[in-house]
Amino acid sequence: MKISQKIRDEHGDGSTAVDTGYDAEAVAGMQAKSEEFAEHGNRVYLPLAD
Repeated sequence: MKISQKIRDEHGDGSTAVDTGYDAEAVAGMQAKSEEFAEHGNRVYLPLAD
């Protein structure tokens, strides 16, 4: 708890974060990967290809 408070004191609580285009780009990239994952059956382990 003391460590967490020290980090908040030094770096803020995140409420003043600057919104950048990177955030939108990251969200779009995650959405694309989510769709790719769904196309492959939503399976973590895929069969090995020969």
